[in-house]
Amino acid sequence: MASIKQRPDGAWRARYRDAAGKEHARHFKLKRDAQRWIDEVTASVVTGKYVDPRSARLTFRDYAETWLAAQVHRDATATLYAGHLARHAYPTIGDLPLGSVLTTTVQAWVKALSQDAPDGSRRALAPATVGLVYNVVATVFRAAVRDRRLAETPCVGIRLPDVEKPRVAPLTTEQVDALEDAMPPELRALVVLAAGTGMRQGEVLGLTRDRLRLLGKNPEVTVDRQLVTKPGGETAFGPTKTRASNRVIPLPRVVIAALNDHIARYDIGDGELLFTWQGRPLTRQRFGHLWRPAAKAAELTEATGTGMHALRHYYASLLIRYGESVKTVQGRLGHKSATETLDTYGHMWADSDDRTREAVDSVLGARADSVRTRDQA
Repeated sequence: MASIKQRPDGAWRARYRDAAGKEHARHFKLKRDAQRWIDEVTASVVTGKYVDPRSARLTFRDYAETWLAAQVHRDATATLYAGHLARHAYPTIGDLPLGSVLTTTVQAWVKALSQDAPDGSRRALAPATVGLVYNVVATVFRAAVRDRRLAETPCVGIRLPDVEKPRVAPLTTEQVDALEDAMPPELRALVVLAAGTGMRQGEVLGLTRDRLRLLGKNPEVTVDRQLVTKPGGETAFGPTKTRASNRVIPLPRVVIAALNDHIARYDIGDGELLFTWQGRPLTRQRFGHLWRPAAKAAELTEATGTGMHALRHYYASLLIRYGESVKTVQGRLGHKSATETLDTYGHMWADSDDRTREAVDSVLGARADSVRTRDQA
């Protein structure tokens, strides 16, 4: 039900009632503007895009917190999203009503994330991190549209900083040895394990003795969970990064020897974590404090990566150097697809350039040689 009526002061009052019977009204100087507003509301009702104007008054923070609590996320994902929102989104747009956030608001926010704060209070985020944070915020706004809190999302046509993915430069074996020497004695076998299996940090920190088979014909490690750090610094077992990350990795002799020595020296029982610090599970933050001095001593660089992931790259480079296929490398690393493996390590199959040249030369080269022989005759 809608109507337009002129008031004694000459203004035009347009009003309508929504499906719940709530009346909404606005005043206009011109009748045609009032009619246009009524027509727009009517069209939105007919097309199923009607949004109660009061819904857009909810702040981004309040809606995002409700949205986050309703999601079926893994603990690690929920913690990551909550951290991105709290650190990078709420300070700028958290207290703004949903309906007041414009595309230009979002673009300005993205630009600010990509630059150092003028007062030096904040460093620019890496382009890839900006993209991750933006995707979380854009997902929240899309959900607000589906929940009829907004008619449309402001996250349209947003220009993100370009992400330049550098080529992975694997560590040298000398650097791996230096890392092992520089780590505390309780964690030296961790370096050997990561370099010899390519396991991710959370997978290594969550590894228990019962996941190892060190005897028999086919020694191996089963990767089916990881250690995650929850808010407040508590740790818990969680699922691996993806379903493809659940895998069984064969153990080389050098890794078996290091693990046997480690288990015997620190009396690790079945079902107990292999790697702890001062009797406690290693959180990512605690491990970082122990890792960084060792990485500095081993002269890890931005090219190789300064985090523990550099050992994963080292393992991949060994498999590739000794002729393993893309599918084998994918399976050992627990990548979701062969495309992910090729995007990261494709350049390491260095002899593929030579094989390409040989393939062309063997066909076109043979014909060129026969033509030259004929011309010379």
